Amino acid sequence: MEITATMVKELREKTGAGMMDCKKALAEVDGDMEKAMEALRQKGIASAEKKMGRIAAEGLVASYVNDTTGAMIEVNCETDFVAKNDEFKELCSGLAELVATAKPADVDALLATVCPKCGKPVADVIKEKIASIGEKITIRRFELLEGNIATYIHNGKIGVLLSTDKKDEALMKDLCLHITSCAPEFLSSNDIPAEVREEEKRIEMGKEDLANKPENIREKIVEGRLHKILAQKCLLEQPFVKDPSQTVAQLIEGKLTVNKFVKYNLGEGLEKRSENFADEVMKQIQQ
Repeated sequence: MEITATMVKELREKTGAGMMDCKKALAEVDGDMEKAMEALRQKGIASAEKKMGRIAAEGLVASYVNDTTGAMIEVNCETDFVAKNDEFKELCSGLAELVATAKPADVDALLATVCPKCGKPVADVIKEKIASIGEKITIRRFELLEGNIATYIHNGKIGVLLSTDKKDEALMKDLCLHITSCAPEFLSSNDIPAEVREEEKRIEMGKEDLANKPENIREKIVEGRLHKILAQKCLLEQPFVKDPSQTVAQLIEGKLTVNKFVKYNLGEGLEKRSENFADEVMKQIQQ
């Protein structure tokens, strides 16, 4: 049976597979569209499994907020080129919305969640996207907050999710921007673990400029330094980025209380790819 361009186009639109893959699949099943779709799905899943050994440290941070809930998710792929792809962006925004509405307990639970738009588990959706896009795709993590929620995503690379006791959109937006810019690690000094305090103290006590000072003097100097260092790590004690004459605590006093915030940096702590883009293109061509 002759495989026409129209048939190939139809199969490509239905599956997202490459043109040559579609033509080959149709030829193998004498033009039967359903069988060709099944064959591509099977090959796509096999292809997806092969790609799971690759490094995926690029991607996007996406968020979704409704009246009572906010979700933020990091989805990784292999290259920044794919991260800018509209299909990948749509996947990430859809997953953020699904987290907010389905409220899964963890990534495994999310992967088992059935997507209401397509009726398939998220794990299958991811496999199909891997086959379609041609890169490893993984859901690394997500955060779910409830209450009065604000969010800010900076170029898909940095994401902030904020929960407060009262709603003040302008102030909450400013807080998200501040967190993005100043990168606090904790809400207040009360939230800093003892081991973090001890490690910072150990580092300061070992600095050369204090080596010849008496022990009691060193302790007092380190105590002062430690207060400044730890204050820089706490949201409420940081100088507000738009007005450093006041701290964040002073800014929000009597207006609202921050319940919790989460900040994601895309790919933090992940192994990065060492290949350049030209090498990646050549690999794709040779597959």
